[in-house]
Amino acid sequence: MKLRTFFVEDNPTIRENLIGTLQELAAVEPVGMADSEATACQWLDAHTQNWDLVIVDVFLRQGTGLGVLAACRRRQPGQRAVVLSNYATPDVRRRCAQLGVDAVFDKSGDIEALVDYCRELAAHLSYP
Repeated sequence: MKLRTFFVEDNPTIRENLIGTLQELAAVEPVGMADSEATACQWLDAHTQNWDLVIVDVFLRQGTGLGVLAACRRRQPGQRAVVLSNYATPDVRRRCAQLGVDAVFDKSGDIEALVDYCRELAAHLSYP
């Protein structure tokens, strides 16, 4: 099964490269994307059942990924929220943990770990 994934990333080049990589290597199906906190929160509110994973950058064009993650606290059982950021500092990781994030990945060195994470999630998907 494909992992229905919503991407929150304001850099179009990074977003497109990430989507392409995850589609090719991890059976990810993009279901939407946003480049700002407000747009991401609106999409998530309107599509509560239509995603399995949200991948969020911390710094966005407008707002922050932390606001998006706060909105994800209302997610359904089985839905996962992860951070992919250049700023995966101990403070950011701590704040993400407080917001219930499932994992934090650093853009500069954890892409393979993110691919593995997505593969593992996809392997355990089951829809009614």
